Amino acid sequence: MMRGAEHAFEFNHEPDRDDLLDRLSDAWAWLESHGLIGPHGRNTTSSWQRVTRVGRELVKDKAALTTLWADERLAGALDPQLEAKVRPIFNLGDYETACFAAMKAVEVEVRRVSGLDSTIIGVDLMRKAFKPEGGPLADAQAHPGEQLAIMNLFAGSIGAFKNPSSHRTVHFDDATEAAEVVQTADLLLRLLRRAERRLQSKP
Repeated sequence: MMRGAEHAFEFNHEPDRDDLLDRLSDAWAWLESHGLIGPHGRNTTSSWQRVTRVGRELVKDKAALTTLWADERLAGALDPQLEAKVRPIFNLGDYETACFAAMKAVEVEVRRVSGLDSTIIGVDLMRKAFKPEGGPLADAQAHPGEQLAIMNLFAGSIGAFKNPSSHRTVHFDDATEAAEVVQTADLLLRLLRRAERRLQSKP
């Protein structure tokens, strides 16, 4: 294709030929890197390529592009709890359950690290665990305003996303939005691991 484009640009005396070829090459590389085109199964030694299964799905269903963006957001490694319990569910397209499971993992880990009673749940657990100037997971070295912000971050995330049956904050037919909820859970777990290290470093 690139050779054909080059000949066409030359035939038409295109003044920006080199720039257009670079842009076309970039676009082709993007299609390859996202698995939308690939080598033909029976002709892998040549430059001939075909539209892949994913590429064909994208042509038929424009919503498939949303799934592509969602997969990109979760391309990196997640917290081990999320890798084990959430990613498989997300990959099946059950976004509502994946969001719930991600925030449930946060809740379970906050309870474990904080040592708070199992009867304390949800938003109440987050507020008690990260209560400024006294909560077991609050950073005593941080400014009180920052401590409050962290508490609200955890409490707000759990309140908005943990119970999808009663909180329709997330559009669960939107894979990208669901992926961002999982990313939020991953961030919360990173902050929690930091709090856990603080506790472990205390004499």
